[in-house]
Amino acid sequence: MNTPETVLITGASTGIGATYAERFARRGHDLVLVARDKTRLDALAATLREKHKVAVDVLQADLTRIDDLKTVEARLRDDARITLLVNNAGAAQSGSFIEQSTDSVANLVALNTTALVRLASAIAPRLAHAGKGAIINIGSVVGLAPEFGMTVYGATKAFVLFLSQGMSLELSPKGVYVQAVLPAATRTEIWDRAGIDVNTLSEIMEVDDLVDAALLGFDRREPVTIPPLHDAARWDALQAARQGLLGQIRQSEVAERYHAKA
Repeated sequence: MNTPETVLITGASTGIGATYAERFARRGHDLVLVARDKTRLDALAATLREKHKVAVDVLQADLTRIDDLKTVEARLRDDARITLLVNNAGAAQSGSFIEQSTDSVANLVALNTTALVRLASAIAPRLAHAGKGAIINIGSVVGLAPEFGMTVYGATKAFVLFLSQGMSLELSPKGVYVQAVLPAATRTEIWDRAGIDVNTLSEIMEVDDLVDAALLGFDRREPVTIPPLHDAARWDALQAARQGLLGQIRQSEVAERYHAKA
């Protein structure tokens, strides 16, 4: 009898993370649920065990705290049953760049980028050695557009996209699938925590719809899944333009427009 493959999900107590937990439990996967709120984690774990008859471990951790982060890293390195990481934990904040405190900016970067890359780094070598497994990194369409006005949050999500694409190039030949998921505004508690009234948003996606679409992209092995993008050709065109740009910057001479005038 095969042992069920285990999925570790961060930010699993509510929203996108909790929905991923339900969907993977429905598929028969055992789970390790990571978040700060142990009461909510325990309640979700009990529900999933009862409903889907899977094993669910709860790991309370604040991923902005290095000791907690190292505990999760150790689990990812050492537990060979874990073959899939969902890097979902993240935060946003309201206000312009100059209105946000330096400490709040640093905490946002620590959670959205440092924790994410450390967890991916902890599991990736083991998956590559085994020749199987997957890493799902939750980014955002905000990472494509400074015009959305969420400068630090968007920068962290641009990092997630770049990291995911680079990891995919390195790891896919070794049998490890890496997916970046780019939601737009989704109905989760991230807005309340950021001090943003979700009812002021003109359009918002329901979390069940977002995760179901992301998992369809997962099953199709898409490197980048953008559920709110209705014209997929736009993304293809952007990638083609970027590839064209690369051919123009592999040069040994300064561009003509930067030559000093005689």
